[in-house]
Amino acid sequence: MLKFILTCEHGGNEIPAAYQTLFKDKEDILHSHRGYDKGALELLQHLKELPDKSFASSTSRLLVELNRSVHHHGLFSDIVSGLPDSEKQTILCEYYYPYRNRVEELIGDLVSVGHQVLHISVHSFTPVLDGEERQADIGLLYDPKRESERTFCRSWKKAIQKAQPALQVRFNYPYLGIADGFPTYLRRKFTSEQYIGIELEVNQKYAEAGGSAWQKLKNTIRRSLKAVLLQARPEAVEDNSA
Repeated sequence: MLKFILTCEHGGNEIPAAYQTLFKDKEDILHSHRGYDKGALELLQHLKELPDKSFASSTSRLLVELNRSVHHHGLFSDIVSGLPDSEKQTILCEYYYPYRNRVEELIGDLVSVGHQVLHISVHSFTPVLDGEERQADIGLLYDPKRESERTFCRSWKKAIQKAQPALQVRFNYPYLGIADGFPTYLRRKFTSEQYIGIELEVNQKYAEAGGSAWQKLKNTIRRSLKAVLLQARPEAVEDNSA
């Protein structure tokens, strides 16, 4: 049976009390796309009726980047990178490993008893980066070499565009699905028969504007995802929300 988990690695811009002096006068960056993924946590909560389990972090990515491997150069922001190695190790032990280990251990437990796991990691992207406007409303990131991921994303795109044809949905945009990220790490741990890893990227212009367009987009994502899940496991999806 297919089991479904949702995660949100960049849900908030909170800084623990022990590190707040590092971020004094850094409110602007904390509230920018560099501090967190605007709207991602709200979207995850809008989808909460669908997964078997969900995980979210509200700690700012500027403290530690939960969507990067432990050896990635971007694991720590410039604000934190100058700390002694011992302090950075403390941050990893308190905020990085507990989050990632909980997700990995659950997947391991599920596949060990014969389940396949669908993991969707919820993100959002800034509409303009380095002066260039991103040309998408939704991005679906996956590994093209994994047929199960490719098939799922094709079905999901069709369902999204059936519900809201005007939306521009792109594959592996604005980032590549095989770039360093949590699903990329998990693919190295589990086979394609055990694990399907997708990153959902939503343009932040909707969350920033709010209102009916943002609500409509959230509903479209939920209903389209529900439709695709029903095809995969019709007995397991119960969502009575509007």
